[in-house]
Amino acid sequence: MLQPPIESKQYTSSAFQTTCRRLGVRQSMDRIGSSADNAMPESFNASLKRETLQGARGWDSAEVCRREVFRWVTRYNTRRRHSALDYRSPLAFKTATTAATVGLVA
Repeated sequence: MLQPPIESKQYTSSAFQTTCRRLGVRQSMDRIGSSADNAMPESFNASLKRETLQGARGWDSAEVCRREVFRWVTRYNTRRRHSALDYRSPLAFKTATTAATVGLVA
């Protein structure tokens, strides 16, 4: 049996909204069916699956899985080259941007 999407109930409930506010999370809700609202997380999750989880038969424990995902996220956020950054890593982009900004200020 197919179930209706839960977004309209779960993600808009007052309990969920209260939890988001308590944790400092800003909710993002676009019109139903808009791909723009989910484009970034969908891309991130697809990369995670493709680069880390694809082909994995499993891990010895949830802790080992968490460590592997953490290792990947750390690389993704620091060393992995991103097309949006002209195929530079976030660290290289930040270094170049900072150097350019300091050059403008000096």
